Amino acid sequence: MPYSLVSAATLGFDLVRLPGGAAAADVLLTGLTAGPAELAELAAAARTRDADREQRTVLAVRARRARELAAAVPQLRSVGSSGEDRTAVLVAQLEHGTIGTAAAVERVLREDVLGPEQIAAAEAGERVRELAAEVLADAVVGEWAAGVLPPIVRRELVQPFATAVPDARTRGAGTDLGPATPELSSLFATLAALDARGRERWRTAVDDGRAEQRPWAAAMHEASWAAHVSGRTRTLATAQLLAVRAFAAAGFDARDGASGSWNALAGVVQGLTMGDLLDSSALGVLMAPWHRVTGR
Repeated sequence: MPYSLVSAATLGFDLVRLPGGAAAADVLLTGLTAGPAELAELAAAARTRDADREQRTVLAVRARRARELAAAVPQLRSVGSSGEDRTAVLVAQLEHGTIGTAAAVERVLREDVLGPEQIAAAEAGERVRELAAEVLADAVVGEWAAGVLPPIVRRELVQPFATAVPDARTRGAGTDLGPATPELSSLFATLAALDARGRERWRTAVDDGRAEQRPWAAAMHEASWAAHVSGRTRTLATAQLLAVRAFAAAGFDARDGASGSWNALAGVVQGLTMGDLLDSSALGVLMAPWHRVTGR
């Protein structure tokens, strides 16, 4: 399944369950928020920038082999058994299998993150954009597939980015996220500061909402559509990737991501970010977990 910025919550679902998912989110956030100067710094770190033809050939072969290795990340598959065995298999797959692939995350980086709506990429020029995309794409694949890549291969993919962006873990912080920027900033700060008791309170809020069977998917779609028609798709995607970072900082793990804690958080982020354009019904569905946690 391909990723897109329109459905950044789905990308987030995979990222919060991958060992290098939070770092991959940092790479994507860097691309989303980079200006011309930042793109130039990334381009300057590209291995192919001053390489001759023979060197570029060698680098291309190594990059291709790294991506072949990255394809070993397990994906979600249909479950054919029944009963308790089927449930156990499904839970295990949700913890360890991804919806997308390394190729999909690279495509969203190159075509969406650095696509036509990235004004800085157009201002920087084609050559700078190509080199910056090379550095960012290598890094996001290296982090996305960190769980299966040999350490030396991952380091080779990530090193140019790490050299150019030593503060990657803070990129995107302070970005204008629209009318709800203060509320989103407060949400992320609150999550990042959670202790064991706070995490359990969040899990309980998620569990308490399961029986309600509210139309969460429809509300998520409505918020994504609102972002699309209002030109705020990149803003919503940035908010979801910042949520991935906060989810990891809070100490949630792959099991939490698989069992509904991420979906609940993604819904709250959709609701806050697009709340000015949603009807009360959809907003109530998306914000319900946060209301249960806070008692408001």
